[in-house]
Parts: sequence; C-alpha cells; structure tokens
Amino acid sequence: MAANVGNADEYIAQNCIDVEDWTDSDEAKKLRIVNVANRTLTTKYPKYTIPDAAVYEFANVLATVFNDTNRLQQQGVTQFSLSGVASFQFKDASVNSAGSDVAKFIPQAALDLIGAENGVKLSKRSVAWTVV
Repeated sequence: MAANVGNADEYIAQNCIDVEDWTDSDEAKKLRIVNVANRTLTTKYPKYTIPDAAVYEFANVLATVFNDTNRLQQQGVTQFSLSGVASFQFKDASVNSAGSDVAKFIPQAALDLIGAENGVKLSKRSVAWTVV
C-alpha cells in the first residue's frame, strides 16, 4: 500500500465530515501530514498491516490539530485578536498541546480500520490502576 496525497484528497472528501483544514492545506503540507500519519501508525503498530484509509483518517485529524489557529495554542499563545474581526482565547495549552507525541491524536476510526484489516480489535482505551 502506498498512501499518497491524491488518494488522501479523494478519501477525505468522501469519508470525513470536517475537511476544511485538510482542503485548506497546500500540497507540501498535505504530503508532510500523510508522511507523519503513515510513519506514526507504522511505528506504533509495527505488527499490523496499515491500510491507506487509516492513514487518511489520521491525516485529516492531524490537519486540524496543526492548523494555523491550533498551532498558535501549541506555541503557547493564550489569546490574540484581529482588530474588529476575530478574537481567540485558548484553554491551558499544556492540556491540548500536540508536543512531540502525535500518536495521541490517532482517531478510533483509524484503529478500527487497522483492526478490520488485521482481524484484531484495537482501542484507545487501556487498563490502568485507579486509587479511590
């Protein structure tokens, strides 16, 4: 399988709901996003075959996470306004910051596609100890 921008454009246009950040990106940024999505999924799930559709689902999420407005939040900007046009105020950047681990943004839809391809069930949920 060879994920590419042309196929990503087609898949995202037909299968994703919120596509504005993807369609607003230039070709070079789309290529970077597809490459990062592919690399992240193959690194995180090395035992599994990663279908192109899973890469495209994740790429669309990354386009939103790294859009111009969210990128300002990740860089620590807490508030800005454009004279009479718009005003933006962010929650605590440490909560929503992408940081260096983009794997935390892998959507369940991508995991479902990987699971279906490989006959397994993948989930973002994990078992953890809780102290009450």
